[in-house]
Amino acid sequence: MSKMAAEGGGKEMNEIKSQFSTREGAYRLLTHSEYSRPNRVPFNSQGSNPVRVSFVNVNDQSGNGDRICFNVGRELYFYIYKGVRKAADLSKPIDKRIYKGTQPTCHDFNHLTATAESVSLLVGFSAGQVQLIDPIKKETSKLFNEERLIDKSRVTCVKWVPGSESLFLVAHSSGNMYLYNVEHTCGTTAPHYQILKQGENYAVHTCKSKSTRNPLLKWTVGEGALNEFAFSPDGKFLACVSQDGFLRVFNFDAVELHGTMKSYFGGLLCACWSPDGKYIVAGGEDDLVTVWSFTDCRVIARGHGHKSWVSVVAFDHYTTSVEESDPMEFSGSDEDFQDQIHFGRDRANSTQSRLSKRNSTDSRPVSVTYRFGSVGQDTQLCLWDLTEDILFPHLPLSRTRTHTNVMNTGGGTGAAVVIVAAATTATNSGGNVAPDSLLAPLPRSNSLPHSAAGGSKSGVTDNPVATGVSKFATLSLHDRKDRHTDKDHKRNHSMGHISSKSSDKLNLLTKTKTDPAKTLGTQLCPRMTDVPLLEPLICKKIAHERLTVLIFLEDCIVTACQEGFICTWARPGKVGLLTSQNQANSPSGTVV
Repeated sequence: MSKMAAEGGGKEMNEIKSQFSTREGAYRLLTHSEYSRPNRVPFNSQGSNPVRVSFVNVNDQSGNGDRICFNVGRELYFYIYKGVRKAADLSKPIDKRIYKGTQPTCHDFNHLTATAESVSLLVGFSAGQVQLIDPIKKETSKLFNEERLIDKSRVTCVKWVPGSESLFLVAHSSGNMYLYNVEHTCGTTAPHYQILKQGENYAVHTCKSKSTRNPLLKWTVGEGALNEFAFSPDGKFLACVSQDGFLRVFNFDAVELHGTMKSYFGGLLCACWSPDGKYIVAGGEDDLVTVWSFTDCRVIARGHGHKSWVSVVAFDHYTTSVEESDPMEFSGSDEDFQDQIHFGRDRANSTQSRLSKRNSTDSRPVSVTYRFGSVGQDTQLCLWDLTEDILFPHLPLSRTRTHTNVMNTGGGTGAAVVIVAAATTATNSGGNVAPDSLLAPLPRSNSLPHSAAGGSKSGVTDNPVATGVSKFATLSLHDRKDRHTDKDHKRNHSMGHISSKSSDKLNLLTKTKTDPAKTLGTQLCPRMTDVPLLEPLICKKIAHERLTVLIFLEDCIVTACQEGFICTWARPGKVGLLTSQNQANSPSGTVV
C-alpha cells in the first residue's frame, strides 16, 4: 500500500477509486447498489441543474422502508433504496416524472408525515415554482408560485421547517427566501409586503393582505443568489450561505441575526451543522472548507484539499466520537433522547447524547472528534476530522500527540500534507523571506497549527520558524497550482489565485457592498495564517463529473455526480452478502 502511494503519479492520480481506507477501516463502492436512470447511460450534464438526492424512511413492515428520490435533467425518480443489503432494481421506479419547460433543482421529504401509504415531497424548479407531490399515491396535490408572481428566479433550496407538517422554506437565486404554508393559496396577484425586521444586509417582510396567503414571510438576504440554507439540529436557527461570500446565521423564530462569517474568496455554496449544533462547516468558491463556531461566532479552522469549488459539506453523525476522561462519570443512555423530535433521518443517538453532555459540562476534560466530509467540482471526496486540539486550542491535550515532519509524504491516513511544495523561500505580504521554513516538526492532528496558538500546545509555536511555516501554508498553494494542469482545475477558481496581498483581486471579483479588503484579517474573515489549516484524512477522485451529493447514512456513504449516478459506499464491516455474491463480477478497487 505504501509502495503504491510512494509511486503515485500520472495515471495513478487520475484513476477513479472504488475503495479507500481510514482509521476505522475500508469503505467500498457497491457497484450493484448504483442508482441512476433506468438505461444507466451517463447523462449529458452541460447546462443542467445539479443532481440532488433526498431520502425518507416510511417505516413499512418489511424492514426495507428507505426511499430515495433524485433528479437528473428534466426527470425525477423515486425508488425503494436497498443500500448495502440488495442490488438496485432500476427497472421498477415507484414513480417517475418528466417535466417540460422547467427542470427540478432540489427536493425534500417531510419525515414527520411519511407512512408506507403516503409521503409529502416538495420539489423546487428552475423557473421558480414549487410542487408538492406524493410519489407513492402518484398524486400532485399543489403547485406554489405557479404564475411566478412571487419570484421568477431558480429555486436553489427547499426544506420543510423542522417539526412542522405544513410549513416549508424556499430559497431562490434572486437572494430571496420565502416561508410557505401548504394549507394557504398563493393568490392571483403579486404579493404586497410590509417590513417586519431588518438589519445589516438582510430584511424580513410579511405579506400584506386581507386574508392569510402565501408567502407568510419574505426574507431578503445578502447580495446575489442565496445558494443554500440549513436548519440547526434543534430547528431554532437557520444558516444561510450566499453568492456574496457570507454565512449568516439567524434565530429563525425571533427573525434575528445571530452571527456572520465571510469566505476567503468568492461565493459560499454549501453549509451544514455539527450534530450538537455547536459548529457550522461552509464550502464554496475559495476551494476551502471553513469551520465556524456557533457559540463564539468566529472561524476556528479552514481545510484545504479540493482543487476546485466545494459543492457539498456534511457531518458524519455516526463517526463523530466522544471519549470521556473518566468512563464511570458517563451515566446517560440512548433512551434519554428518544422523546426528542427527530429532524430528518435518525441520528446516532449515543453520539448526540454524549455531545450534549460535553456541552453541559465543559469543565470536564473530554476527547472529541467530529467527522465531516466534502465533495467538489474537482470530482474528489474529502473526509476531515475536527479534533480537540483545534476545538480547544488553549487547553492541554487529553491524549499525547506524536510529532512528525511536515515533509512526510507517506500514503497512510492523514498524510496528504498541504505544504508539499518545497520551495526554497516563502515570501509573505510584507516582502520578508522565511528560509528553511519547512524544517520544524508539527503535531500530527490533521491540522497545521498557527503562530498564535497556545504556547503549551505545540513545540513549534511562538518562534520565527513556526510563523514561517504558517505563512508558507498559504503560499505553498501557488506551487500546487503550478504543478497541476488546467485540466485538473475545472473552473479556474482556486486558492492558487490568492495571496495575502490579493485584496485588489478580491475586490474586483465579489459584487458586494462589503469591501473584501476590509473584512480580510478581521474576525469575519481571518487571514490564512491566523487559523489552523486542516488537511484531509483522505482525498480521492471518485467520479468522472463534478460531485453534487454527499449524505452519511448508518451503513454507508452516498455520493452522486452530474452524470446522474448515485453511488453507495459501504462502511467498514457493512458490505454484507451483496459483495460476496457478486465478487466475481465486481471490478477490483484501488486501495490507497
